[in-house]
Amino acid sequence: MDTQQNTALTRALAEVPGPLPTSGVIHIAIPHTDRFTIVGNHLAQHPDLSCTAVGIAVRIQSLPQGIEIGIKALAARCREGEKRIAAALRELEAFGYLQRVRDRLPSGRFITRTVFCNQPTALLRPRRPAAPQHPAAPAQVPTSAPTPTEVPTPAPAQAPTPPPGPDMYAPPPVPPPPLFAAHPAPIFVPLVPPPTAPKPPPAPLPRPDEPTPEPDRAATALLSDLRRHAPQLTLSETDIRHLVPGVAAWLERAAHPDAIRRTLTTDLPHPLRHPAKLLKHRLTALLPPPLPGAHDLTAPARPRITVTPFQTCDDCDRAFRSPTPGHCRDCREHREHREHRSEATRTAA
Repeated sequence: MDTQQNTALTRALAEVPGPLPTSGVIHIAIPHTDRFTIVGNHLAQHPDLSCTAVGIAVRIQSLPQGIEIGIKALAARCREGEKRIAAALRELEAFGYLQRVRDRLPSGRFITRTVFCNQPTALLRPRRPAAPQHPAAPAQVPTSAPTPTEVPTPAPAQAPTPPPGPDMYAPPPVPPPPLFAAHPAPIFVPLVPPPTAPKPPPAPLPRPDEPTPEPDRAATALLSDLRRHAPQLTLSETDIRHLVPGVAAWLERAAHPDAIRRTLTTDLPHPLRHPAKLLKHRLTALLPPPLPGAHDLTAPARPRITVTPFQTCDDCDRAFRSPTPGHCRDCREHREHREHRSEATRTAA
């Protein structure tokens, strides 16, 4: 059996065109006749996709339409676990190979369709519609000469040619240019930026407003003690000196050391490759605000409303509002009218 295999391999190597390389892989390309899937090198040699993601993409591309490709469905077909499959699907979605499209059915119900595209970059390029294919004219079958017993069919009478008129020698009408349909919109456009897009600079590590030696010593002790609570957070002296201002900023904002320790050691990823980068991210992104002052916690004083008291009119005993006692508005107007008439009478006399 080994001899047959060696002989077949030797014969296949002899059929490889060109000289065989002295090192590296040698490809024996046997054409497929059934059960094959075409995979582009942009996927097979993708520089930013993991081998797991490439393998999952090839597995999905080989499946027929309508097959479930969720995490549990792929875990039942593959040897990888659900975590690795979920990470691979996230990679494929980030680079546009996998997309989830929300669609509305005629009944009004919304569903989510899972779309896999073998060339996501080709969807962004404008595409022309395929040229219509005209059916070929049927070939004319030559007829044999009529036999003596056959009667030839007379040719149909042609319409008489009209006399030449003014439009007889006009140039033939120019056919209108073919109408090209507008470029169809792509099925979907990846919502994530391409891997070559510039990334925003990371936020700087927070620093205390008034650096003092006491918070720095407490921050150094807290960072050095983290390895007792989480061995994967064993930091070097350089990392500790770099992270001390961030912890000092937390202490300046009255954060308790136990609260800082829980924030830095809870829910650590496995495996943790860069502990200093993780601590810097948490110290920057989870920085609490400063504690409010005592005057900020008190409720604002409500404005005092001055209420005008009631008074009793000296003439009619009617109640009216006024800061001082006296007469109501009607009595004042009546008194002013009487004084005006008395003044007019004296003037006339």
